[in-house]
Amino acid sequence: MSSTSHVVVVGGGPGGYAAAFYAADLGMRVTLVDPGENPGGVCLYRGCIPSKALLHVAKLVEEAKHAAAWGVAFGAPTIDLNRLRGFKEKVVNQLTGGLGQLSKQRKITYLRGTAAFRDAHSLDITGDDGKTTPLAFDYAVVATGSRPATVPGLSIESPRLMDSTGALELPDIPQSLLVVGGGYIGLELGSVYAALGTRVTVVEMTGGLLPGADRDLVNILAKRIEKICEKVLLNTKVVSMKEAGEGIAVTFEGEGLGEHPKERTFDRVLVSIGRRPNGAVPGLDRTRVKVNQRGFIEVDEKLQTAEPSIYAIGDVVGEPMLAHKASHEGRVAVEAIAGEKVAFEPLAIPAVVFTDPELAWCGLTESDAQTQGRKVTVARFPWAASGRALTLDRSDGVTKLIIDPATERILGVGIVGPGAGELIAEGVLAVEMGANATDLKMSIHPHPTLSETLMESAEVFFGHATHVYRPRRTQ
Repeated sequence: MSSTSHVVVVGGGPGGYAAAFYAADLGMRVTLVDPGENPGGVCLYRGCIPSKALLHVAKLVEEAKHAAAWGVAFGAPTIDLNRLRGFKEKVVNQLTGGLGQLSKQRKITYLRGTAAFRDAHSLDITGDDGKTTPLAFDYAVVATGSRPATVPGLSIESPRLMDSTGALELPDIPQSLLVVGGGYIGLELGSVYAALGTRVTVVEMTGGLLPGADRDLVNILAKRIEKICEKVLLNTKVVSMKEAGEGIAVTFEGEGLGEHPKERTFDRVLVSIGRRPNGAVPGLDRTRVKVNQRGFIEVDEKLQTAEPSIYAIGDVVGEPMLAHKASHEGRVAVEAIAGEKVAFEPLAIPAVVFTDPELAWCGLTESDAQTQGRKVTVARFPWAASGRALTLDRSDGVTKLIIDPATERILGVGIVGPGAGELIAEGVLAVEMGANATDLKMSIHPHPTLSETLMESAEVFFGHATHVYRPRRTQ
């Protein structure tokens, strides 16, 4: 006999569990389906959370080295991999276990397994034991997320070839590591291994790291990456890989090689060229749901698919593939199911690269403005003029505002420097609230803090920043 659920959420990541919890809070009967022991998905088990735990350790190691410049010298660190893995797993288990408890408190039915659509109002749930159970629903929310992308024609069967999931397992500390892809995942994980003592090489087929981010911000991070890595190869791609004894032999080609050898053997290779949506949910073809050529499920502004009873959220519906975007989409989908007039149309979705220094941005970027031919004014405040940055001995940061010169409205914010990921939320609020430069300038910020750089960037726009002398240009 099949059970009935008002709303079933397929996928227990940040989008899925946020949708399930909100639906339960609104009084709906909810079933949440996911293969994991508890909700959490890729983000908590194999992505955002474990990587940030390791990045915290990496930052500690690097700061300990840097402390010699302040007259405090430490010996070379001793890395206990088992305890390091244990710390990472403790964080993951604490968070996912907590989500499991929250699910029970909300009286959500949590089914551990995978789902396949029978039609627009029923699923087959296959559990860990292999048994299949039918489940009827009024509405479904598909939140199946994404998976690591692979390089076409370059995949080899080797335990030394890792994706982001494998790299987070910390199988060992290799002497040498090649990171294929200069995006945020590769740079974050490459930074971790470099801090642990691995000689890291990064290869990126485009002309710069973090394609899509503003170059002035990326250039500051790139200088740091070049210091901690053995080599950064831009305008270069990997054309072949094969196992060679105790490593993987890699062949490169591209104008960025310079004097670097075209072939080299690495102990391990990490492929981090992005992610692909998990849009091929079994049985979706039995419904009116449409999946585009890139594998994304097509939805409208309410996150509703072409099948009225089925909604989709998160990585599976399109870029940017970010956990916080998925969570907010989940809430919009639930409100739509509840009959509210809603739409997912944010002005600013923040992006953060958790390297050292961190890089964060939201809203309109300077690059986007140039591409669109949109006239903007860019107000930059260098952290070399920030008292707090100097006390941290980290004066290499920059905060900038993208401002409409006619209305003085803040259209975007970009930050590079330690803690940029914590600072960008103020930029998101400014963009979403339609704040102008005067609003930000007149908001009193505590001193001495890095948050002052946002206020002083607004002061730069008017030509009277306290800590830099940059008279406003007359129009």
